Formats: sequence, structure tokens, C-alpha cells
Amino acid sequence: MHILVTNDDGIHAPGLLALAQAVKPLGKVSVLAPDRNWSASGHVKTLDRPLRVKEMPLDDGTPAFATDGAPSDCVALAICNFLGEKVDLVVSGINPYANLGHDVTYSGTVTAAMEAAIWGLPAIAFSLDSPKNHLVLADFEAALQVARRVTRAVIQNGLPEGNLLNVNIPFLPLEQIKGYRLTRMGLRVYHDKLDSRVDPRGRPYYWISGDSPTGIPERGSDIGTVADGFVSITPLKLDLTAYALFPELNQWEWENEENASAS
Repeated sequence: MHILVTNDDGIHAPGLLALAQAVKPLGKVSVLAPDRNWSASGHVKTLDRPLRVKEMPLDDGTPAFATDGAPSDCVALAICNFLGEKVDLVVSGINPYANLGHDVTYSGTVTAAMEAAIWGLPAIAFSLDSPKNHLVLADFEAALQVARRVTRAVIQNGLPEGNLLNVNIPFLPLEQIKGYRLTRMGLRVYHDKLDSRVDPRGRPYYWISGDSPTGIPERGSDIGTVADGFVSITPLKLDLTAYALFPELNQWEWENEENASAS
């Protein structure tokens, strides 16, 4: 089992080191991560410039590579044989903050796993629901153990092609985590606002700011499950088709728009 470890927080992030340590007992591990933070980057693929890669071992001496590309570029590089051998599984994280609900569309952590799913590989995204600006390495000990357990389960059971797991872990000691729950995506609530300013040359510029996102902690959702002290495991699929809308949309008039306007 050849496991690719990546993230969106950069090669020096403590969560990346924790994830690499988590999966080392489960197979051969290769680490290829961005050389800087790509949080909230979404699903990026770099096509208009070359990608640079350099060796940059992790703090514990684990061999690793860093690239100036995005998280999804890391996965594409590895799958396209940069590492010289086939990748069997991709794990991404451990993100220091949760990726819940609609966060999955913004998250570089999750979209790295999506890139793997596009290539037909099983993939897991791991995130820790830690307090804001709390990045002490020891905080990842429980998350490390959870990541190892979930990864082992995926290796043993497999995932259907085109699917991935989005795993969110409560910020609790391992013995206080209540268990594991399969969940659906919850409703994330964003509080963005636009901060308009003027630079010293009189030109306007803008910051998208606001309070941190919150969520509706409904039972069975990823948000509610993590709030209740359980590990949330949300299976995601690449097919975003809204099949439930087909009956309604089939009643719309598509072919005779010009005639309808004339009448």
C-alpha cells in the first residue's frame, strides 16, 4: 500500500507531520505538500506555469517534497508518476480547523482528496475542530490516532470509485471522544463582510472579512456530530447532479422559447 500524504497548510504544518506519522504503520508513505499555506483555495489546478518541486524533510526526518503548486497539484503530480510508482491511497490534512458543511467547496484539504477521487483513487480528508489560532503540535495526538483508525478501515474495506471521506475530529483528548458517526453535510453559516479601504496612492482595495463561520448543529449532520463529541465521517461523491430536480425541470418549456415569447 503506497500512501500519499498531502495538505493545504504547507509542508511545515504540524498536522501534516501528525498525519504522516499516523499512516506510517499502514504502508509506504510519500509526502508531497505545498510549500506555503493554501487554506480556502478550493479546487485549483495550475496550467499556466511550470511547477517547481524540492526535497524538504519533515521535522522528524521523514523524506518529503514541497511544491509551489496547490494541494490538488500535489495529488496530480504524484499520480502522474512524479514519485516513480503508483499511488494507492491519498490522505490529506490534518487541517487544524474543521471543514464542515459547505466548507468542502472552499477547503484545499478536501479538494486535494477530490483530486484523488477524480483519478479513481480512494481518498480521505482529515480536519481537527480546534479553537482558532491554536496550533500546538500536541493538539494533534488524538487526531493522529483517529486518522490511523479511519485510514486502516479504508485500506481494509476500500471505497467505491469517485467517492471520498471527509473526516472531522472533535478537539478533545482521545478518551473523551465518544465514538465515530456517519454523517451528512450540515448547513454552514458564513458571516462575511466587505471592508473597503484606500491605499496610500488613493486606490481602493478590499478585504473580505467578518466573524468565523458557524453552523446549525442538527442531529445527523457533520456539524451536530462534532459538537456532540463524536468523530464525523461524511462520505462525499463527485457526482453533484441534483437528481431530485429532474421532475420539476422536465416540466419547463425548453424547445419553443421563441414561440412562447411571440405569443
